[in-house]
Amino acid sequence: MFLSVFDLFKIGIGPSSSHTMGPMSAAVRFLDEILNGDWPRPAGVRVDRVAASLHGSLAFTGVGHGSDRAVILGLTGQTPQTVDPDRVDETIARITAERRVSPPGHSGYRFDPAHDLVLDKKTPLLGHANGMAFYAYDASDRLLLKRIYYSIGGGFVVSEEELQRMKAQGAKAAAGKKVPYPFRSAAEMLAMAEKSGLSIAEMKRVNEESLMSRDELDAGLDAIWNAMRACIDRGLSQDGIMPGGLKVRRRARQLHDKLQDEWQRNRPNPLLANDWLSIYAMAVNEENAAGGRVVTAPTNGAAGVVPAVMRYWLHFHAEADQASIRDFLLTAAAIGGIIKTNASISGAEVGCQGEVGSASAMAAAGLAAVLGGSPEQVENAAEIALEHHLGMTCDPVAGLVQVPCIERNALGAVKAVTAASLAIKGDGTHFVPLDAAIETMRQTGVDMNEKYKETSLGGLAVNVVEC
Repeated sequence: MFLSVFDLFKIGIGPSSSHTMGPMSAAVRFLDEILNGDWPRPAGVRVDRVAASLHGSLAFTGVGHGSDRAVILGLTGQTPQTVDPDRVDETIARITAERRVSPPGHSGYRFDPAHDLVLDKKTPLLGHANGMAFYAYDASDRLLLKRIYYSIGGGFVVSEEELQRMKAQGAKAAAGKKVPYPFRSAAEMLAMAEKSGLSIAEMKRVNEESLMSRDELDAGLDAIWNAMRACIDRGLSQDGIMPGGLKVRRRARQLHDKLQDEWQRNRPNPLLANDWLSIYAMAVNEENAAGGRVVTAPTNGAAGVVPAVMRYWLHFHAEADQASIRDFLLTAAAIGGIIKTNASISGAEVGCQGEVGSASAMAAAGLAAVLGGSPEQVENAAEIALEHHLGMTCDPVAGLVQVPCIERNALGAVKAVTAASLAIKGDGTHFVPLDAAIETMRQTGVDMNEKYKETSLGGLAVNVVEC
């Protein structure tokens, strides 16, 4: 199935693509279903009240991830792309007080978050760990419409019927849009690169330009990078305590100021590149934890890795330019698409190996590409980065995307640069294929206990004592 670069990199808000952006998008889909869906509408009866329930991982970590707030925002018609992060609290307070939502194009519906939004920890929906149900009632509280949606990672949302079709079709799932280089695996990607003589970024560009103009593609890629860069800059300018109750203090700005001071004093620092990488990644994920504007890369929980490595590329390599930034993103998206197609990028499905591990592989591939690596070296870089995240659990303390998520992104960025460096120094031949690492990640995710998959029921989430 073809996944566009704009499927992997989506501009939205924090703190979670699957737990915040997904539920918000699902609520918007439900609103559209009320108006335009194919469902029996009793004559003279209109929808008067709406409600929602969150299940599985969405229920267990919903409050910490802002899933409840996301549903409220979505039922007002706001999307992850259009919502103003600075006005979220004001909107939530208004809806809570009025107990009513009035999305554009709708007559308005009764909706009391205290009663109409349920975090159901006892009833999992069988399709996916991130399940949610939306309900529409008439004035006498008779159920008119019910729809189930699943947030499958990276902001992707599918209906119950769509998920069933995807599972039934398996490897033949929705061939989707036809593109000139329809690689579904790393092996196919390398074979097509060898036959065509094109780089991975060039093949990805040809695929994208079969669906849009070059100008549209470049403008979209530039918008992604501009949003990433703005997120880094805002993260480096903020300080204070992050929301949620853990009282975790922002550190990126303070660390940035120390590095700037060292830079100006010409003080030797053999760890300089690693320090900058870590600070860039932490700046993004502190913004994400605060509910700021971020880009899924491929998820919000792993949003800091790719931007950090791209900023590192611009910071430390004189040859870096805008064209190379576009190639970086195209290459990273090619790898992310293969991972999502054959395994998962959802922490609730396979643990953090699917989030930070995938992001590190994507970043390593992008960096290897702009460093002049061959397709084989690029694939090797992605494999090295992913292999050394295998088995990583998702165990956010208090259900917040803060501990260990923020520092984990910093280490994912460092691993990505190391992986790219190792691959570039080789000739592309290596023992473990990327496809084998991806399949291992999938199998490991299947075997992983549910308490280590974004439920906050195991790992650090239960072993860290709050003081």
